[in-house]
Amino acid sequence: MIKIGDHIVLPDFPLLLAPMEDVSDPPFRRLCKMHGADMMYSEFISSEGLIRDAIKSRMKLDIFDYERPVGIQIFGGDEEAMALSSKIVSTVNPDLIDINFGCPVKKVVCKGAGAGVLKDVDLMIRLTKAVIDSTHLPVTVKTRLGWDDNSINIDEVAERLQDIGVAALSIHARTRAQMYKGHSDWSHIARVKNNPRITMPIFGNGDIDSPEKALQYKNEYGIDGIMIGRAAIGYPWIFDEIKHYFKTGEHLAKPTVIDRVEAVRNHLTWAMDWKGERLGIVETRPHYTNYFKGIHSFKTHKQKLVTLDRPEELFAALDEIQDAYAGYEVV
Repeated sequence: MIKIGDHIVLPDFPLLLAPMEDVSDPPFRRLCKMHGADMMYSEFISSEGLIRDAIKSRMKLDIFDYERPVGIQIFGGDEEAMALSSKIVSTVNPDLIDINFGCPVKKVVCKGAGAGVLKDVDLMIRLTKAVIDSTHLPVTVKTRLGWDDNSINIDEVAERLQDIGVAALSIHARTRAQMYKGHSDWSHIARVKNNPRITMPIFGNGDIDSPEKALQYKNEYGIDGIMIGRAAIGYPWIFDEIKHYFKTGEHLAKPTVIDRVEAVRNHLTWAMDWKGERLGIVETRPHYTNYFKGIHSFKTHKQKLVTLDRPEELFAALDEIQDAYAGYEVV
């Protein structure tokens, strides 16, 4: 069993859903939980936005009991703002607070936040300490290997974060300079995990997109669990598939078109329930490509899904897809 803080107990080798901006909202998290995710995180939340009472930031604080254990992730480059935002987050009672020191996006990095903090480990420690001192919740961190290949500092980062009380560390096996390109290098994560000083759980992230790769990385790098991000977008079944493969060495049958339509129906319904009808419809549109990936001659159906504006029309279009592809095997 994997423990984070005093109260979060995860199964042996847990599978975590990565926090992803514009993806990891409650409707999507609910689907991933249904299909085997052991722990999940909110989209990342700007500490400054939260303090300013920005509506979008406040909405990201919504969590539900069926999601637990669930963490809320914050980011920022100012100690006072991080401390205050952690107090605000604590009031909604997530299971933990996670700090994002890994986002490579320019608009975040330019503010001295996200992966930008990798260039100043002392600042990273001060920001983290400010959060830890401002909450009763366990505090975890997600970060990258370093700023670039010439400044990989994850070994120092891990030791210093643990020393001030960080409860677990998730490492994306790329530098900031790589963004999401090139190959991830998990050997650095393995080195952190094998450091005799490190006792907190170490989770690996980056390029896990199949049960075979998950098992290979589990065995090869010895980490405590895996965090899955992009591979789960439009494919929440990845968690069930990996767990089944770990247990049996066999593959689960691929989700059918009926399974995919049901997932989309749920995603759309829950999005409208949570965000309101109009916003729920619009913000679900980017997901359709991934849900129906690999299905031939789907262009016309997709065009309907991304242009229809009324729930009843969308659900009718989903019925049409289900009928058109009855018996179709997704490769």
